[in-house]
Amino acid sequence: MTGTFDAVDVICAKRDGSPLSTEQITWVIDAYTKGAIAEEQMSALAMAVLLNGLNTDELAAWTGAMIDSGARLDLGAVERKTVDKHSTGGVGDKITLPLAPLVAACGAAVPQLSGRGLGHTGGTLDKLESIPGWRATLSNDELIGQLNDVGAVICAASSELVPADRKLYALRDVTGTVQSIPLIASSIMSKKIAEGCGALVLDVKTGTGAFMKDTDQARLLAKTMVELGQAHGVETIALLTDMSTPLGYTAGNALEVAESVEVLAGGGPADVVELTLALAREMLNQAGITGIDPADHLANGKAMDTWRSMIRAQGGDPDAKLPRANEVHTVTADRDGVVERLDAYAVGIAAWRLGAGRARKEDPVSPGAGVVWHARPGDRVRAGQPLFDLHTDDAARIPAALAALDGSVVFGEHHQPSSVVIERVTAS
Repeated sequence: MTGTFDAVDVICAKRDGSPLSTEQITWVIDAYTKGAIAEEQMSALAMAVLLNGLNTDELAAWTGAMIDSGARLDLGAVERKTVDKHSTGGVGDKITLPLAPLVAACGAAVPQLSGRGLGHTGGTLDKLESIPGWRATLSNDELIGQLNDVGAVICAASSELVPADRKLYALRDVTGTVQSIPLIASSIMSKKIAEGCGALVLDVKTGTGAFMKDTDQARLLAKTMVELGQAHGVETIALLTDMSTPLGYTAGNALEVAESVEVLAGGGPADVVELTLALAREMLNQAGITGIDPADHLANGKAMDTWRSMIRAQGGDPDAKLPRANEVHTVTADRDGVVERLDAYAVGIAAWRLGAGRARKEDPVSPGAGVVWHARPGDRVRAGQPLFDLHTDDAARIPAALAALDGSVVFGEHHQPSSVVIERVTAS
């Protein structure tokens, strides 16, 4: 820790629009992590940052202080080149599941430290925990051993990584400061940089089902994170991707695992395959691996072999039957037409209300709950044709899910197809 400052002076400086010094930022993050700064003081500083922002130097210092609040993961013993992916979260966003083994099958090491779902977006660990026996918690030795043996790990981050973020994230959630781009960027990138990867590809989503619904704001967040990664020595690029429509045909834990396995078997929904391959190609490029088309390894079974090895290595049974919900309620179309829009946010809320997600971090989730949809934008449907299957263990949850889906499908006569990938974002 460098120097000692007065918390009120730091708050007032940022409140008045003055830049904070690296020494002030280092002190305040360290003191807050250790409990020497009160929650109400950090709340005031977070609000000042929301209102007045952080310049480039401040943001680099803030992120560095977050990283230094805990341990860094040392991947020096990993024999392959390491590359990671981070998604800002969406509905039906199961991409990590086929992506990590696919990139590993192509020769990179993928240490994917993932989280759990909260609200309308699903969590990767929740999805994988629907596989019987699979465990999310690994020691550092187990993680590195699995990266060398299999090439891919999807697991929970150690509590020793970026403890400042756990405190600040919870504080932002209850103080109306979640939307601050500097605080979002430093939260995400401090964890990713602390993981010790040499390269990183970001999937920054925009649209109704995304955290960043405005495309310009999503682009700014992507640019900010890419520049932060580069400043901290991690080769970073981002793809801006569409989350107006949910990915694939499923939202829910076991439902998304089954759909991911379809992709690994060489099939699966076109949009999930498109985004998986787009991110895989970027990850391989970042890792310096050339001459390999990841599409070939979906077709020839190598990605599936790596998936099975990855699941087994973490105690799971890749051949086990996945959990199924006790109740399934079907929603049918009330008219003929072409689906023009399927609202991702509405589908995410419905899946959450059915039990696939949680309102608080400590809430349990139902592995079999979720939503299956039978039509996507561009599909022509007939009256009486199934639109949704609602899966839940508790039939009393169905009315609230139906309310969420009311108006989620817009019919018309035409639909203009578009790519899930909007643009590629690099550092200036």
